[in-house]
Amino acid sequence: MNRSPLPRPARRLAAQQLALWRGFLRWAGRRGPDGVGAGDLAAPYAPAQAATMYGLLFVAAAETVALAVVIPWPWVHTAVLVIDLWGCWYVLALHASCVVRPHVLRADGSLRLRYGPLLDVTLPASRIAVVRADRAFPEARPGAVDASGRADLPVGGMTTLTVELTEPLTYARPLGAPAAARVFRVHAENAAEVARAWRGIREASRPARE
Repeated sequence: MNRSPLPRPARRLAAQQLALWRGFLRWAGRRGPDGVGAGDLAAPYAPAQAATMYGLLFVAAAETVALAVVIPWPWVHTAVLVIDLWGCWYVLALHASCVVRPHVLRADGSLRLRYGPLLDVTLPASRIAVVRADRAFPEARPGAVDASGRADLPVGGMTTLTVELTEPLTYARPLGAPAAARVFRVHAENAAEVARAWRGIREASRPARE
C-alpha cells in the first residue's frame, strides 16, 4: 500500500526534478549516455530539438533580463526573477536529459523508449513484432494513445521509427497516468540503423528459439 501523503502527480513531478538534475550533471560532466550497455545501440533524438530548445533558452534569458529592468517593486522583482531563472534552468536541463537519455535497442532485442525524465517505456523483445524506419508527422499530444492504440512521441514535430507489438503494453505517461498502446512511433536520428540492427538480432535469435 502506498503511504505517501503526496498525490501521484506530485510524486512524479518530484522524481522528474531529481532526474533533471542527474541528467544535467551527467551532460555537464560529459559522462556519455545513461543506460546504454555493452552491445546496446543508442538512438538519439535530442539533435532534432536542439535549435528549438536553445531558442527557448535565449527567449527565457532575454525575458529575465527585461523584467529585471522594468519591474520596480522589490518583492515582485525577486519572485519573477526566481521563476524566470528556474524556467531557464528547466529548458536547459530538459534538453541535457534528453541528450544523455537516448532510446536504446538492447542486445537482447528489447527497446527502451525515453524522453528525458518524462517518459521511459521498455518494450520486451518477446512482444515486438515489427520495427521499421517510417517518417510521420503526428498531431497528437506526446505520449497520448489514439483510438487505434498508437502512442506518438514526436520530436521536432516528427517521428522516424515505428514499433508494432503483438499485444498492447501498459506504461506510465509523464504524470503517472496509465496508458496502453500496441504501436509506438518515436523519433530517432538513426532509425534505419535501429531497424536493421533489430532485424539482425531477431534473425540471430531464431535458431535458439526453435
